[in-house]
Amino acid sequence: MLERVLSKGFFSLALMLVLASLTCPRARGDVGIVLNESLGTSMDRISGTGHSAVYFSRICPESPVWLRLCRSDESGSVMSNYINIGESQGFEWNIVPLNIYLYGVEDPRFRPLFGSYAVKNLLEERYRAKYLQGYCDGPPCSTSSKAEWREMVGATLIRGMYVFVIDTTVEQDEALIAQFNASPNKNHFNGVTRNCADFTKRVINTYFPHAASTDYLNDFGMTTPKAIARSLVRYSDRNPKLNLRVLHFAQVPGTIKRSSDVRAVTEQLYRSKKLLIPMLIFADYGVPVVAASYLLTGRFNPEREFEKHPGEAENTGYAPRSDKALEGEQAQIVGTSAEWKRYRQELDPLLGERGRTEAGGEPADLRRFFKRAAKVGKPRLDANGAVWIEVANKGQAFEVGLSANNILARDSDTQWAYSLLLWRAEGVLKSPKHRRETMPEFEDDWELLQQARLRNAIVASKYRSSDKLAKGGASSEGGNDD
Repeated sequence: MLERVLSKGFFSLALMLVLASLTCPRARGDVGIVLNESLGTSMDRISGTGHSAVYFSRICPESPVWLRLCRSDESGSVMSNYINIGESQGFEWNIVPLNIYLYGVEDPRFRPLFGSYAVKNLLEERYRAKYLQGYCDGPPCSTSSKAEWREMVGATLIRGMYVFVIDTTVEQDEALIAQFNASPNKNHFNGVTRNCADFTKRVINTYFPHAASTDYLNDFGMTTPKAIARSLVRYSDRNPKLNLRVLHFAQVPGTIKRSSDVRAVTEQLYRSKKLLIPMLIFADYGVPVVAASYLLTGRFNPEREFEKHPGEAENTGYAPRSDKALEGEQAQIVGTSAEWKRYRQELDPLLGERGRTEAGGEPADLRRFFKRAAKVGKPRLDANGAVWIEVANKGQAFEVGLSANNILARDSDTQWAYSLLLWRAEGVLKSPKHRRETMPEFEDDWELLQQARLRNAIVASKYRSSDKLAKGGASSEGGNDD
């Protein structure tokens, strides 16, 4: 009887703990400015200012237009506004789960390792069907490529980004939730006075008044993403208890054009030849003013801030750190020059080894390999959103996993998986530091590459053994016929 009572008591306690973990908000909270690189489309082709959004670690979407505190098993969210989100109602903002924003899937284990517009379109449609029912049920929202809710799904497939993060309290998060849930969510976007950076500035200043500000001198009166990121960094320098961290998410390797660095207006005029040359011809007197303004007051390097204040979205070390601890974290997240050099040296023999043992008809040029795979293959998603590509090559049909969880799966073609991972590693290691992954991300990829190499060697050995047996059998039969 006593055992039954104790057993029942332990079960009740365990159930209470499970329910508490599902309902209690996260213990720590952050808010941050997402500084998205420029896509070089529309007006951004001229301005180069990119796009900004807001990151929350403790606020999550109940729906795309309703906020709540995150549960302990959730990773946070990103809120953004656009010229035209594209939904049936003219909303000013939408909010999506963080991993949906970054990778297009809820669980980062299923994140795509390779990007193409075909893959991104599949992830967008999956998100629309799962999360936008009642908001985006038909054309033009469901069909138009200009519906900008699409940019909030798998954003790292089309651009790199930095996130400038500071600490918040539960009370601050609850106040913001109450304010936004009670306010009308109606779009009044204006490129000059109510753009994406103005929206982000308003959210940040709700937490910390005057933390984000406009650079009227270098941006000619407009608010730009780079200006509010720089002002938040300066505000955090004056208030070190906010514990500034900078997260970096590189653009996923693939066939999509690489995004470009975010710039202030004077920086774009100073650095862009397509704008500087017309200025020299028609307004040469303004060039020294623009150059002086940018060089003296407008310079800001997101990569340098990332190296000074490195952080990760899943990082739990949010307490103030000593200089020695910070140096260790810098090396762990950013990676040292010696580490990146060592990986490049270790990759060279693998590239040479693959060239000597090439099999299966893959092209020798790894730089063109994924382009060819994307051209001849047809991508699909499984139930978790992981990407597969179905390939028909020289009369043979097979599949290759393109996500972190399935590229080495049993049904994923071993030789193609190894070639894809080699191509990916080569691209990352040849990229400038502001274009490559963090060291923990690359180490995960490197481990996948080593496993793929081992599997590929086993498969290649079996093929060679089969060929020898076939040739030996043919020779023996030939001798008997004589």
